Amino acid sequence: MVVANDLSSKTLPRVLIVSRRTLRKNKLVDFVGEYHLDLVVSFGAVPVIVPRVTGVQSMLHSFEPIHGVLLCEGEDIDPSLYAHDADLSPEDMDEINRLHPGDTTIDREKDSIELTLAKLCLERNIPFLGICRGSQILNVAAGGTLYQDIDKEIGTTTKHIDYDNYDEYRHAVRVVEETPLHEWFDEMDEIMVNSYHHQGVKRLAKRFEPMAYAPDGLIEGFYDRNRYDPEEGQFLMGLQFHPERMRLSGSDEFDYPGCASAYQAFVKAATAFQKKKKKTLVKSFSGSEILEVNMVLSKQQENRLKQMGATVRNSSVYLKRMKRKEEQERAMDKLSSERLSDLLSFHRMMARLCSDAINRKQQESAEKTIESFSFLNY
Repeated sequence: MVVANDLSSKTLPRVLIVSRRTLRKNKLVDFVGEYHLDLVVSFGAVPVIVPRVTGVQSMLHSFEPIHGVLLCEGEDIDPSLYAHDADLSPEDMDEINRLHPGDTTIDREKDSIELTLAKLCLERNIPFLGICRGSQILNVAAGGTLYQDIDKEIGTTTKHIDYDNYDEYRHAVRVVEETPLHEWFDEMDEIMVNSYHHQGVKRLAKRFEPMAYAPDGLIEGFYDRNRYDPEEGQFLMGLQFHPERMRLSGSDEFDYPGCASAYQAFVKAATAFQKKKKKTLVKSFSGSEILEVNMVLSKQQENRLKQMGATVRNSSVYLKRMKRKEEQERAMDKLSSERLSDLLSFHRMMARLCSDAINRKQQESAEKTIESFSFLNY
């Protein structure tokens, strides 16, 4: 395993990871798998665990700054969140619940927390890595859908889960050429992966491209080509399989050197994102002065600051003004079309009145100037 060196004096990027809950000694316990945490730390980022606690969603802003989000573990996602249309009978559902009792319990609080974070990453371009359930969350957040049960819906002959042989189980996937996955695994056309799931991507969100397929055609990895540039803080990816668990029996050594590459590239992107966003520089209209903002702004917010002509180093006044403008826009959205039409007519009338007044004043000023010159000439 790679170990990050000389990090004690550095401010490291913060990677949010949502925990999973389990029952232990009659009490609920939150946890995150050690492999995920080890890899994030070893490549030089700080894992910040978001506990799956009721009400934490309203506190997510307090976890700022966020330089990356890693989602990796949990139960099935609520089918109502992706408009599921599978024709599964009550008998089918009973069988699915019997075969996968640890996964079919819906955790709506966790769904809500993770979907909120995934959508935040999509909006702000924050680096995101989804493993297994995390890849499904990413697809749903971007508008895709899932198979509620791949055995029932596609009649797969590929075994995607082995409860009796979790760590050791492998199945083949075909790697798509000219993708990050193909590069990480030394351009191999096929690799053997560990997987542990009974759901998967049904309709891939439009922005994503597949990186790997199982023999039954199920997508096992995808990414946004337009959001993949770790050096520039760009990373948006989902892997249905578990590269972190693909290790030689009785050893911490990976099956392939490329197994840890997703985490390495993800942390590299989070580090670049941190450096890029630590001080957001917004040029003024003149280009001679800048505004320094010690917070992460969305692209939309940056553009609005530019439009406002921000030229000072203390950004608080401009941020307050921008907030007021956003509040005014939300208030306008609540008005009826008739009311908006009336307001538009009123403001057009006022614009004409102001324009006429300005013209009169300019005319009067010009006439006075002419009179002054006439007097001097006289």
